[in-house]
Amino acid sequence: MRKLEEVQAIAEAVLYEGYLLYPYRHSALKNRQRWTYGVVYPRAYSEAGGEVEPWCMQTECLLEVNPGREGKTQLSVSVRFLHLMRCRREGERHGQGEEQEQLREAPLWAEAPFDGVWEEGVERTVSATALSLTELLQSGRRLPFAFPARGLVEGEPLGGRASGSGSIVREGQALSGEVDVAAEAVPGRAHLYKLRVTITNTTPVEKPAELRAQEALLAACVSTHTILQVEGGAFVSLIEPPAELRQVAASCQNRGTWPVLVGEPGERDSLLSAPIILYDYPQIAPESPAPLFDGTEIDELLALRIMTLADEEKEQIRRGDARGRAVLEQIERLTPEQFLQLHGTIRSLRALGEGEP
Repeated sequence: MRKLEEVQAIAEAVLYEGYLLYPYRHSALKNRQRWTYGVVYPRAYSEAGGEVEPWCMQTECLLEVNPGREGKTQLSVSVRFLHLMRCRREGERHGQGEEQEQLREAPLWAEAPFDGVWEEGVERTVSATALSLTELLQSGRRLPFAFPARGLVEGEPLGGRASGSGSIVREGQALSGEVDVAAEAVPGRAHLYKLRVTITNTTPVEKPAELRAQEALLAACVSTHTILQVEGGAFVSLIEPPAELRQVAASCQNRGTWPVLVGEPGERDSLLSAPIILYDYPQIAPESPAPLFDGTEIDELLALRIMTLADEEKEQIRRGDARGRAVLEQIERLTPEQFLQLHGTIRSLRALGEGEP
């Protein structure tokens, strides 16, 4: 159970990489154009634009199985991504003037002129467990998915000193596609197999040639990544494969994703295929006080910058995305001891050899 939680923690960092960047206000330009990792667009939109933008993501990796264990080897696959929603505030007690009326009437797909309109990501998962290696070798497994359009008005506290309770309007387009899982034996290599996971976005869109990129994102899979786990086998590192498997490892074709081993160093039963480049066995820094969505080890700098924001800037964060509001509240609660943990952490030391400067 702990192993799964650790893998999911790494996956969460990938899922929300770049979700909301400092200064965490939706009016900031980089938070209006931030969905750049692991985007799988509708196929029709991609093909209409000359396939400049990807409509599929493919993971290929190697699996070793002990002799005679092929019939007992089972795999689990979990594909995770964000499904974007356009959101706005409605019915605030302090905002019933002309500005509020314009906000209420503005379409949710319009460009956000300020923090009153923003995008949120809803987590989606397509998964299957206990997949037989024998089945994947013979016919593969197709996992279709479909998430309906969503139009929802939710009453919730909006946060901030000036605002009371009100409603958040969230709207999202339908999203559909499929995940194909297959396996094949590696010629000339007994008990070695190549696994392939292909994620395709088949969402139908109207007038794809006229669709703007920001609109296409609402029908895209964002921050897409794959988690693979095996019982009765072991994955092979594609970063540092054994010498005898380097050529085979180099033949794996990964499109828009990089698979790495996850877990404790030396374990080979879990693999994360992510849209950002990682080393084998990535870890979340234990000193990190909260998810800051930057995927880096500069938490001290980010925390200090958040604390120096003006009251008006903090208010804008509180009135927007719940995750941005949580970042602000968590940083404001940091104790001096927690700040010290962020400063000057040394991961490892070694003694200098004789003659080294």
